Amino acid sequence: MGTPLEPRERQVEEVLERLYEEYPDATISLNYATRLELLVAVVLSAQCTDERVNEVTADLFERYTSAADYAAADESELAEDIYGITFHNNKAGYLKSIGEALIEDHDGEVPDTMADLTDLKGVGRKTANVVLQHGHDVVEGIVVDTHVQRLARRLGITTEERPEAIETDLMEVVPESDWQQLTHLLISHGRATCDARNPDCGDCVLGDVCPSSKLDAEVDLASGEAWG
Repeated sequence: MGTPLEPRERQVEEVLERLYEEYPDATISLNYATRLELLVAVVLSAQCTDERVNEVTADLFERYTSAADYAAADESELAEDIYGITFHNNKAGYLKSIGEALIEDHDGEVPDTMADLTDLKGVGRKTANVVLQHGHDVVEGIVVDTHVQRLARRLGITTEERPEAIETDLMEVVPESDWQQLTHLLISHGRATCDARNPDCGDCVLGDVCPSSKLDAEVDLASGEAWG
């Protein structure tokens, strides 16, 4: 017999099993055709909806096709080209800087290591994880966006608050083979059911195992009482 699962590991196992069944086709919702397009799209998606990013990049990717195009761009013109994206002026600066760095340090190509990616302006660990997973087929962490941050805490999988701490904590209990898909499953569920302000607990496939759905009872997340 194997080692008995701890309460948090059992919770992860149950959540994954149900969400895989509920969202069998869950995947990244950003549109891209190249690693550069992926990197640009993820940078633009910070504090902005994927739907809006896809609307803007439909034209952007026709005009800017290489790192050199971003490096040579007039920053104010680039800002206008991504107008409608949250913090478009700041992100225009990020994209120009990224283009310059890719030309100077990476032969115009998107790097394939966490260290090199996070050295790029506007690229944090979350963005780097997405690029590694979907651009290079390298999975060395868990992408923690706002949906993952919210749902992981609501479901009692973590009590951490900061994205970096949540990622580290999740990596300890989520099987490595599920690291990439966990993000897509939680994002899909966050959009469909577990809304930030009005979660539909009455129509949730996780309702009976979610501590946060028991509004009238105090639940000790560490004790496993959510499994009662």
